[in-house]
Amino acid sequence: MVCTFFGHRDAPKDVEKPLRDVLVELITQRHVTHFLVGEQGAFDRMVIGQLRALQDIYPQISSTVVLAYHPCEQKTAHPNTLYPEGLERVPRRFAIAARNRWMVEQADIVVTYVRSPAGGAAQFQRLAKGKGKLVLAL
Repeated sequence: MVCTFFGHRDAPKDVEKPLRDVLVELITQRHVTHFLVGEQGAFDRMVIGQLRALQDIYPQISSTVVLAYHPCEQKTAHPNTLYPEGLERVPRRFAIAARNRWMVEQADIVVTYVRSPAGGAAQFQRLAKGKGKLVLAL
């Protein structure tokens, strides 16, 4: 199973504990083995950090940072990245939204941290629900 994430760029630090609890449940109870993560804000950084720590405990899991911009245009410190095919034809200002739509399509489960109905996190939470994905809200 594949899981992806959407959350606010300015997610507070106190989200980390419930995030870790959900990740452990996904790994141990729902048998999720692969995680797709963006890299645009605090929530994404929390997810990446928690997944790195959990990979030491659960070696069967893997995570991929999905890039919104062509790898030649950005520096990334992540060892496992993916730039979805076709994204190079998307105008730069729409790249994050196009990448996020791609991540929803790939995922079986979507974990969200949404505190406002406006913005990208809420938009992609609604999209995931509309596509019948299992959406877990923090």
